[in-house]
Amino acid sequence: MEAKAHLKFARISPRKVKIVCDLIRGKDTKAAKAILMQTPKAASELMLKLLNSAVANAENNHDMDPDNLFVSATYANPGPILKRIRPVSRGRAYRINKRTSHITIVVAEKE
Repeated sequence: MEAKAHLKFARISPRKVKIVCDLIRGKDTKAAKAILMQTPKAASELMLKLLNSAVANAENNHDMDPDNLFVSATYANPGPILKRIRPVSRGRAYRINKRTSHITIVVAEKE
């Protein structure tokens, strides 16, 4: 049995989130929370809230033991891109892509 938590349309690039995802994948939830609290990345705050939500979903919706959970999967997929324009010299315009992410954390019980 596994429980999930999703964060959609997060205003951070999926490339930045994947770095933090790789840190906690496969770890138990207490170790993952400790890692996220000590990681100086912008995505770690979002991932910590999402991990707490996944643990709460497992406990309340699926009657799992929160002390016996580990992060079985975590991934960040690209969301829609907000396209903005920056004026540059000689009347030209350069595009700025403001990327978004869909982040998912899956927790499961140890066997």
